[in-house]
Amino acid sequence: MTLRIAALALALATASPAEASPPDTTTDTGLAAVVEQRLRGDSTGACFAVAVIDGDRVARTYRCADPADEGRIGPDAAFEIGSVSKTMGAVLLADLIVQGRAALDDPLADYLPGDARVPTFEGQPILLRHLVTHTSGLPRLPANVPTDDMTDPYRDVDARALLETLAGVSLEVAPGTRFEYSNFASMLLSWALARRAGRDLESLLAERLFAPLGMPGAYIHDVRDGVRPAAGHAGDARVVSPWHFATDLAAVGGVRATLDDMVAYVQAHLGQRPSSLDAALAMAMQPVATQASQAMAMNWILTPLDDRHVHTHEGGTGGFSSYVALDVMRGRGVVVLSDTEQWSVGGLGAGLGQHLLDARLPLGGPRQATVIEPVPDDLVLADYAGEYPLAPSFVIAVRTHDDVLHAQATGQDAFALTPAGRDVFAAAAHGIEIHFERDTVGRVIALTLHQAGQMQRVERR
Repeated sequence: MTLRIAALALALATASPAEASPPDTTTDTGLAAVVEQRLRGDSTGACFAVAVIDGDRVARTYRCADPADEGRIGPDAAFEIGSVSKTMGAVLLADLIVQGRAALDDPLADYLPGDARVPTFEGQPILLRHLVTHTSGLPRLPANVPTDDMTDPYRDVDARALLETLAGVSLEVAPGTRFEYSNFASMLLSWALARRAGRDLESLLAERLFAPLGMPGAYIHDVRDGVRPAAGHAGDARVVSPWHFATDLAAVGGVRATLDDMVAYVQAHLGQRPSSLDAALAMAMQPVATQASQAMAMNWILTPLDDRHVHTHEGGTGGFSSYVALDVMRGRGVVVLSDTEQWSVGGLGAGLGQHLLDARLPLGGPRQATVIEPVPDDLVLADYAGEYPLAPSFVIAVRTHDDVLHAQATGQDAFALTPAGRDVFAAAAHGIEIHFERDTVGRVIALTLHQAGQMQRVERR
């Protein structure tokens, strides 16, 4: 996640001048042409539902890599939006603040059962502002999320599991000082919001967010009339099972929504759809002060663009990807929803999403199938050997054996890695790709693990 945050500013600095008379993406026809250019023939076999909101104009298109698949999605299709759900949790928190029932500087402990053990750092507590800026110091995942099986990783996580993990956490830094993306912290916030509101998160979202903003197809578990859940797909086009979240924890990534639902959501944030939530939306979009280097609003990543910041968030599950961006000063917003995970090939923001937000940014083309190659002659397998800790007690050990590279996670069996390009290895049976990273003198210093819609960079120990 942190590698992608600065990508927008970097891309602008290196982008080439726009081509003459590019398609007008504020029209359905122009938008369709751009999405076709990016998607047609894509090796993932994905389908995209895309919208560009520009002032009072809205363009929409539904396109698939293979035209024969275009019945898979449409206006009635509800997509898993993954971590974009976090921005909806932020609106619920802002709504409570507007009502005088919460404050950003409230300690997390005040929202949990009285016997819950909440860690502190030298007496400094975790505040709500730390949860919505990913600066709580809490680990990325609760302890019982399986890292070896990402087919439905959150299915067994409930409030009890969160509290058990929380009780065992020791903070390494003071809250508010370091940005570290944490689904664990977001699940705690989700549960805390439901507790403070005194109702389950499904009904809370329906009443306090979806109804006021005109999002009739959005839901967690209760599929709405006239809406069909889209089927999710892995990056190799296989249909995969949906992810499941406990209702009150689902603001971490468990919302489904149609393209029109997300258009309404973006319009409300841009001030184009007045509602009773206007004050809460404005609050959620304001920068939240911390000592960390990454600029954040309430669960929105603030990305520099020219002389301003734009609000962005991506989402990814095992079978879906999403991207939402808001350029408030220009009154422009972008929604890209895919029925196929895209994290293992770079996500939806880099390329299509950013290009639709600002045409100076490169679009890119269809993803090409990974070509399995022999190890290049100038590479040595032993270069990659080492230990890569995902957590203090969970390490990926990379070793060579019989001229084959193997990886083994703590407490799990070793598996072979097949070369898939320079510094890229795959374990197809596990749906894993590992991209190794070198420093300026060629020494391997880190790896990025891609699996089931998740991506995590780990430095070598």
